[in-house]
Amino acid sequence: MVEKFAFLVHPRNTLREDMGLLFGPPFRLIPEAALRTALRRLPLPPMVTGQLHRVDSPQDVAGSIITVPLTPTQLLTLPRNQVQARISAAIDKAKDLGASVVGLGALTAPASAGGKAFARRTDIGVTNGNAFTAAMTLLAMERLLVRLPADTLIALVGATGSVGTCLTRLLARKHAGRLLLVARNRGRLETLAEEVRSDDLAVSVSTDMADVRNAGLVVLLTSAPEAILRTEHLGQGAVVLDDTVPRNTDEGLLKSRPDVTIIDGGLVEIPGFDLKGCSIGLAPKLAYACLAETMLLALSGHRGHFSIGAPEVHQAEHLLGLAARYRHLGFQLAPFQSFGRKLGAFDYPETAPLFSGKEVVTCAA
Repeated sequence: MVEKFAFLVHPRNTLREDMGLLFGPPFRLIPEAALRTALRRLPLPPMVTGQLHRVDSPQDVAGSIITVPLTPTQLLTLPRNQVQARISAAIDKAKDLGASVVGLGALTAPASAGGKAFARRTDIGVTNGNAFTAAMTLLAMERLLVRLPADTLIALVGATGSVGTCLTRLLARKHAGRLLLVARNRGRLETLAEEVRSDDLAVSVSTDMADVRNAGLVVLLTSAPEAILRTEHLGQGAVVLDDTVPRNTDEGLLKSRPDVTIIDGGLVEIPGFDLKGCSIGLAPKLAYACLAETMLLALSGHRGHFSIGAPEVHQAEHLLGLAARYRHLGFQLAPFQSFGRKLGAFDYPETAPLFSGKEVVTCAA
């Protein structure tokens, strides 16, 4: 028996647009402030807004998309007990739908301490999707670095977060060069830097976004509700891999800085699945890596929690193995795009493998 999964999403800060997509054009006429107030004050239940079906079994529901009725700002600023109660209700909904595992999409993960708030639940498995996100981000970085100078400084913004910590450890085991770790807590930065620093990898830390100007490759791993990267943060010709949902870059940046390339990070191809119902803001046959992680766990029959808090390197490695097992359904890094538009200049051959044996790193938990 194939296990079912569920994945949690939430509206973006552009509420009228999202409500119009979910419930019809008339909802676009409601003032933004009124919609925000309604989400905050009314006891709105979580809603099933989409379903995923395998193309080889279209009659069966493989997984459900469940919308938590809170905006990004509300998820991060309302009292934590209220926010987590809303997310918990969505997890209850997933359980009622028969899901064995539920993925915490977008800001539902940081709003619940990476899923730690639900660690005591034994009725359904929870994952924040960050292990596969870290693995796919590493593969994307490798494909970008071959086009950049050998001494390119890499800046990981949000390095001490859930994805950032795992990615930093993965990168340190494969990459020789210069690495800048950026986050708000210097103590945590110094601890992580000391762990991964080596004779081959020079690691520096900063709490100042201005220092990102020195980087040729900038990877955004933050959990802010809106864009944080500005033109003054970027050096000439910088390449930005935005791995955030909601994204922390604004398309207007491309107009003010045409020398900069911004790439949508964390995207995976899933040609073996069809999404029916709501849009998740991506072209057909594409998924965020956090959703793909949830799908892989269900396909493999995983039981219990998986990625809670900061994922371990061995968890990212395990998911790469699962992606190889279910490659007939997809689960490969998607061709690069920027704000939904294909980027041929930074693309890679269609025949490029998901990963080679050398890309799988074995280490202790």
